Amino acid sequence: MQPPALHLYTDSSPNGFKITIALEELGLPYRLHHVRIDQGEHRQPAFLKLNPHGRIPALVDHDTSVTLFESAAILLYLAEKSGRLLPSEPGPRWDAIVWLMFHSASMGPVLGQRVHFECFADEPNLAAIARYRELSEAAFATLDGRLADRPWLAGDAFSIADIATFGWTHIAGIAGFDFSHYPHLSAWHQRTARRPAVQRGIALPHPATRP
Repeated sequence: MQPPALHLYTDSSPNGFKITIALEELGLPYRLHHVRIDQGEHRQPAFLKLNPHGRIPALVDHDTSVTLFESAAILLYLAEKSGRLLPSEPGPRWDAIVWLMFHSASMGPVLGQRVHFECFADEPNLAAIARYRELSEAAFATLDGRLADRPWLAGDAFSIADIATFGWTHIAGIAGFDFSHYPHLSAWHQRTARRPAVQRGIALPHPATRP
């Protein structure tokens, strides 16, 4: 049997889970390399050759000699490679891309900073905590509005936009950031969490735990 062409370098984090979920959804064979951030493996020369910024995930496709980092770019690559998880019709396709970019530019960075200040900072910074709580509530409200009259962010079809967004709502739940008062977002999160591939993806390399 031929070894898999796709090699994923990742750890248990929202950005990492996006790619394991996508690969499990697509059923693409891949080899998983566990980059242990708590042991500094993301700062080692071998990993920095894949991503000079030293962040997971990174993906190498040995069939095409393509190396990628940044989770949104990897999701787009996998969708293009497989012809799945990105609608073909222009309207829904661009809806998926827009909400993928919303996750990359607005939702992920805000929740990442909120996780830092609420869960990891050595000293409490009340102004920063209040600021990122306000911004995360605004992002949740925006998503809730989008999902009020459609099952998925791009419309009728589950897409890479849903995978990217779920990576962070999953971690938000673990961190105790309650969004249950947004009924459409909450229902979408529960629908996504029930998908078998999503359940497999969030267990790789191992499940995340509360900081």
